[in-house]
Amino acid sequence: MDTVWLNDAQRAAWVKLVAVVELLPGVLDTQLRRDAGLTHFEYFVLAMLSEAPERTLRMTSLAERTNATLPRLSHVVRRLEDRELVQRRPCPEDGRATNARLTDAGWSAVVAAAPGHVANVRRHVIDALSPAQVGQLDDIMATLLERLDPDARMAP
Repeated sequence: MDTVWLNDAQRAAWVKLVAVVELLPGVLDTQLRRDAGLTHFEYFVLAMLSEAPERTLRMTSLAERTNATLPRLSHVVRRLEDRELVQRRPCPEDGRATNARLTDAGWSAVVAAAPGHVANVRRHVIDALSPAQVGQLDDIMATLLERLDPDARMAP
């Protein structure tokens, strides 16, 4: 099999994408840790629960929506439970499954963290782009997600 190397323009775009993928998580994490005492992943878990019906999801569904392994998610949810932001309970429809539910304190935490997080996303991503570029970014991300997440597990 012959390798089809990236041309100069493709390589330049790829290197920039990798740089953003490497730098953006740290930017998001730093702000959330400083302002809300949460990692970005913890915030993401709380946000996914906040958007779910009755603020509750099965752990397997939450793992899919956050692209986490069940062991990683379980560890993070345990930390959030220790802070009384999340509760785990047996699933009433399937006793073998476990549900994670956002507590009132968890709701308050995500509501309090959201403005700073959105301001940070605006500052580092959205406001750096024109409205046309935001549309292009959305189109590009949708195209990449079709390949990376064909089952749309992480679809908004």
